[in-house]
Amino acid sequence: MDDAIVIIYRNVCCEGGTRTEAPWVAVAIAIAGAIPERLQQALAQWRQWDCPVPLKKAPDIVGPIGRGRSNASFLVAAGQQFVVRIDGIQPWAHGINRQAEWRVLGLAHQRGIAPRPCYFNPELGALVCAYLAPDEPAPDSAEATAMLLRRIHTLPRMHQRLHLGERLQRYQRGLDNDRGERSARLARLAPAIHRLLEVIAGDASAPVLCHNDLLRANRLYSGGKLYAIDWEYAAMASPLYDLAVVMHADEFDEPDAQRLARCYLGRAPGTDEAALLLSYGCLYRYLELLWYRAMQEPASRAHSGGAGDTAPPEESRHLDTRLAALEALLANALP
Repeated sequence: MDDAIVIIYRNVCCEGGTRTEAPWVAVAIAIAGAIPERLQQALAQWRQWDCPVPLKKAPDIVGPIGRGRSNASFLVAAGQQFVVRIDGIQPWAHGINRQAEWRVLGLAHQRGIAPRPCYFNPELGALVCAYLAPDEPAPDSAEATAMLLRRIHTLPRMHQRLHLGERLQRYQRGLDNDRGERSARLARLAPAIHRLLEVIAGDASAPVLCHNDLLRANRLYSGGKLYAIDWEYAAMASPLYDLAVVMHADEFDEPDAQRLARCYLGRAPGTDEAALLLSYGCLYRYLELLWYRAMQEPASRAHSGGAGDTAPPEESRHLDTRLAALEALLANALP
């Protein structure tokens, strides 16, 4: 194993000799044994990378980048800078189609709303994209976000579709056998979630290609332009779902949510649209909480015998706050 990669993981896990409290660290440690080898193999394929200027040597590892829970990303450089993402999960287990992601990423880059894809190897679980240096400080404009959503929604159609019911069902497995209080609260919400799925079945919006995870962490300002990154959940879906994800992932208050909706729609949402936005927002929040629960399993749940919630204290408080907010929203969505 390359010493540089070992040092990177040591730096990820510790700062000044003290273990960090970041909740993604446990996941990084759990998958670290597999990732360094695949990272090295991806770097060894540098001659196959599609770069703006052909590389003359293998890139060097600069360090880890971002705080992904399900993947590990590294900044590398060889005259040019790139981000190498290595899968830390089995994509199929989360309904992710890497080949579809690669195709969409290429189309989005051609439209100027995504970084340049340079290399893809599904066997290694590796994706390489050109690095876009973030603007500091990063602006946050409802108008720019709405424009980005509209540009995403004009991308060519694809076969991949978002089936919210199936995704939820995949993550709901095991909830009833989990003795954690948070899992028990999530399980009790299942009937309400089922009713919301019936509500969105009446959405007459024509499906468009959606990002489906365009939270603030996946929106990047670089050189004064706004890009979307992390396209792994891209699929055909309702544009209202994509809009609701931004509102609820970033916890917009009512004025900000209304402003984004007006910027996207060009008018205030109608009564039916507002009801669908709330329903989609609740479904996204529920999916998010189930996803966090699933991400705990590789790092800690397997060692607790299903004895309950095992998230670090800071993350646990965050999840409890998100769950309480969901419970309150459901009371409004389903009076």
